[in-house]
Amino acid sequence: MCGLVGLINRSGFPVNESILRNMGALIRHRGPDGEGIMLEGNVGFFHQRLSIIDLEAGQQPMHYDGLSIVYNGEIYNYVELRDQLKARGHHFNTMSDTEVILHMYREYGAACLDSLNGMFAFLILDRRKQTIFAARDHFGIKPLYYHFGNQDIAFASEIKALIGHPEIPAEPDEESLQEYLTFQFVIGSGTMFRDIQKLEPGHYLELDLQNWDCRIRQYWTPNFKTDRFHTEEYFIDTLRQQLEETVTQQLRSDVPLGTYLSGG
Repeated sequence: MCGLVGLINRSGFPVNESILRNMGALIRHRGPDGEGIMLEGNVGFFHQRLSIIDLEAGQQPMHYDGLSIVYNGEIYNYVELRDQLKARGHHFNTMSDTEVILHMYREYGAACLDSLNGMFAFLILDRRKQTIFAARDHFGIKPLYYHFGNQDIAFASEIKALIGHPEIPAEPDEESLQEYLTFQFVIGSGTMFRDIQKLEPGHYLELDLQNWDCRIRQYWTPNFKTDRFHTEEYFIDTLRQQLEETVTQQLRSDVPLGTYLSGG
């Protein structure tokens, strides 16, 4: 688990470093192994790191070919994706899955999300396109919240980091409260806080830094079609193969790993 904060000043003035650091400090518990900051004009990224892959060279924000990223999560098939990218002429400076995301985005744009197997939330500054690209994993395992204000646009892994900004009020959203009391869940992109939204699972957001146009797209939806054409043995074999492959990929780590089972 890591934590990220992104801050963009609409007026074009430099990001206030003190505010950005204070927002990041509120989610220090998500990444006790290190922190990183990037200040570039009216864009600022902050990252709290929990080190799992490439402990030495995997620091964030990470940069490549006009791109910068802050990222929370893990891409389980990053080794296979890196091999594919190498075959297409890409060269890597680290062994981290973070760098693989950057290269995948440079090669495929938003379509890179179709190949990422993992849990993730990330922000990418694309200097060529002058955009912020934000994405959240298929099932929404990793959180990503945002606020679009008149002065600043802010992203963070937790709401507490957003309301740590002096101009983002911690006010309840009455409609979301009604939804929660009815469904014990806030529907769609809303949250319990007014003017704070969540990027929904399986979605990405692209923000144009020149005209402030923002578009949100769904890149994945679950498939509930029933397969009635294969035998029971086929499903047993396929499920076993997928479970073994999944466990093998998720055991990749440069630090000691543990697991637990719960009866619920």
